Parts: sequence; C-alpha cells; structure tokens
Amino acid sequence: MTCITVVNTYKKEASHLCTRISDFLHKKGHRCIPADFSGADVPFPVSEYDCVITLGGDGTVLYASRRCAESGKPVVPVNLGEFGFIAGIRPENWKTALEDFFAGRMPLVERSLVKAEVLRPGSEETVYSGTALNDIVLSASQAAKIVEVEAGTASAAFGKFKADAVIVSTSTGSTAYSAAAGGPIVDPALDALILNTVSAFSLSNRPLVLPCDAELFITLLPSRSEAFILSFDGQVHAPVEPGYKIRIKKAERKVLLAGCDSSVFYTALRSKLGWSGGPRA
Repeated sequence: MTCITVVNTYKKEASHLCTRISDFLHKKGHRCIPADFSGADVPFPVSEYDCVITLGGDGTVLYASRRCAESGKPVVPVNLGEFGFIAGIRPENWKTALEDFFAGRMPLVERSLVKAEVLRPGSEETVYSGTALNDIVLSASQAAKIVEVEAGTASAAFGKFKADAVIVSTSTGSTAYSAAAGGPIVDPALDALILNTVSAFSLSNRPLVLPCDAELFITLLPSRSEAFILSFDGQVHAPVEPGYKIRIKKAERKVLLAGCDSSVFYTALRSKLGWSGGPRA
C-alpha cells in the first residue's frame, strides 16, 4: 500500500512524527511518501496512492480532503492542531490508530464538500470552479470594504445582502468561520448547506440552513469596491468581478475520513469551545 504523509511545516513535531510513522509503515510492508504542506494548494507528489495520513491540524485535513475527494482515497488525520473538529486521532495514539486502519477496524465516514462555479455575466460559461470541505467565502480583497450580493435559488429569491463577507459552509464547516460569524452549529452527519453573512448591514439578517441538494446562485453587485475574492477553505483564492454569478451546490464526490465519528465532533465542542449544554450536578 502506498501512503502519502502530509506534513504541516508549521508544526515542529510533525516532521519527527513523520519519520516514526514512515519507519512503522516500512516495517509493515507499506510505501510512505512524505509531502510538505505550508498553506499552498499544491498537487500531491504522486498520482497513484492508497491513502493519505495528515500530520497537522484541521487546515491540513482540509487541504488533503480537497485533493482526495476526486480519487475516493481515505484521509487518516492525526491531530497536531488546536481545535481538532475534523482531525480526531491524538498524536500519542497514532500507532494504534494506524494498526486499526490497516486492519479494517477503523470506521470511515463520508463528508460532503461544497462546490462553487464562477459564471461569466450573460452566459453559463464557467471561468473558475473549486471545492471546499469547510466553506466558500465571498469578500472584498481589501479590508474594511463591503460586498453586496443578490442571492437565491433557481426557484426562490432570497434578496439582497450587504455585508463584510458571505459564507456558504457545509455541516463540517459549521464550527469554523460560520460559527465565528454567529451561524448555527450543525452535526456533520446532517448533510446541509449554511448561508451566512459577516457583519451584515441589517439587524434582521439571520443564517439560513438549506438542504444538501439546494443550488444557490449569488450575483456580485456593483459597489465601491472593485476587487473581490472567492476563498475555498481559506486556502485557495480566486478573483471575482461585479456582475459575475456564482453557482454553489454540494460537490459530486465526498471525502472519506478515518477516525472522525460524531464523538470527535462533540468532544471538540466540549473541550475546545467550552460547550456543555448546561450546568451539571
């Protein structure tokens, strides 16, 4: 079996752990290929592989997930980060976790990605497309500038929104930027899309939870800002111009994650966000 080990270069312990995991895999008869991740969305070092092991935080998992979704290969995330809503394997348990994974004892869960296509004004020509496991964010490229959009589906108009940014997140991404902007926390087992805004110019504006088969259309309206950015998981960025329409929907392929069941999600809620559901006796 060929394994790509994605090493977050900002985590000092990741390189050392990669060496230990590489030795372990070689003794088991597997091939291990290291790949550095420093925030750039670069291709994997090989096209043929059987699984990806990430050594970092959730950001490293996001990068690997976007790369692995199309191939259908699983991601085994070892958490060296701060939050660990996705990466649930603790670094001290990596050996047991990998033994369970290769023995087929570790359950794999599917997580949906969200896809955005930027359409040229007056046509259906796609000028850019990309996917994200957490969220897609439309914002001005300069700080303290607003974005004004018209949003809706093919059958229903939601209206115009003026805000610092517009977020469309998956259930997995509900605990990320969307939560920081006051959005709902959604169990990842519930497949949904969340439309949210950042500092909207309306007291009545509220996040909207949509079914996973919803197809959103967001049209960027003219404003004082001229340069806008569409971000995918905060890692991949594409320029968008006023008048362009963005079609957002669930991606065709899902990503397979190992060791990321609901217990990881709720443990992170309690330990990282201090959520307890209420006082305990």
